[in-house]
Amino acid sequence: MKLAANLSWLYTELDFLARIEACAEDGFRHAECMFPYDYSAELLRDKAGEAGVQWVLINAPAGNWINGDRGLAVEPARRDEFKRSIEQAVRYAATLGVRKVHVLAGVVDLSDARAVQSARACYAENLNWLASSMRDEPVDWLIEPINRVDVPGYLLSHQADAHDLLIDLNQVNLGVQMDLYHVERTEGNALDALGRYLPTGRVKHLQIAGVPDRDEPDESVYSGIHAKLKTLNYNGHIGCEYRPKAGTRDGLGWIRSTGFSGTMESFEP
Repeated sequence: MKLAANLSWLYTELDFLARIEACAEDGFRHAECMFPYDYSAELLRDKAGEAGVQWVLINAPAGNWINGDRGLAVEPARRDEFKRSIEQAVRYAATLGVRKVHVLAGVVDLSDARAVQSARACYAENLNWLASSMRDEPVDWLIEPINRVDVPGYLLSHQADAHDLLIDLNQVNLGVQMDLYHVERTEGNALDALGRYLPTGRVKHLQIAGVPDRDEPDESVYSGIHAKLKTLNYNGHIGCEYRPKAGTRDGLGWIRSTGFSGTMESFEP
């Protein structure tokens, strides 16, 4: 297991580029972010290299975030835009050395059965195109169930739906990003979800945050999750995608109290 600092959520008291060095100072050797596209991939690669940090995950562009877009994959009228977003993401992944890219689905009017059916069909077709077109790239393309409290109308919200879709598509370069915060908000019992889905091999990346406020992971919950992950022999990355209650550094004590400090090469706070 290797903790990765999500630099879209952590160290936001600093300029984005300064967050890379800050996370390294605290013992993180891996980082992820949502959207790196405000900076050149070469600059982000070099800054991470100077700090001794490896980028491990980014998101593909997801449309106009400020205007409410949460992905492009479910909209039939935006297929070309979706394809361009994937082409941009794979260029960044190649430069950064990233092997995992999260592809957000998007939102739909859940009260409109026809719209939902169309969105599901478009989503499957786009993912199939993605997996087939990018088969030669050394990237796992990930889908993530997201809770509908935080993102109303998000098409993909349950773990079973994500896994059923991947079984149907049967593409080796597709996987699931399991965010235990979203699991708890939507379905509860993250321990059960880990036991059910990690052994399938389809879960390629984990993320964590406290519930319900998406702040620091709570000792009473995440000490058990750490033990469960050890039992299941999980050896992948775990993204720390949470909103610190105060400054990031002041809240890092959870890493030691939950047992996750053993997943880091060094831990200073």
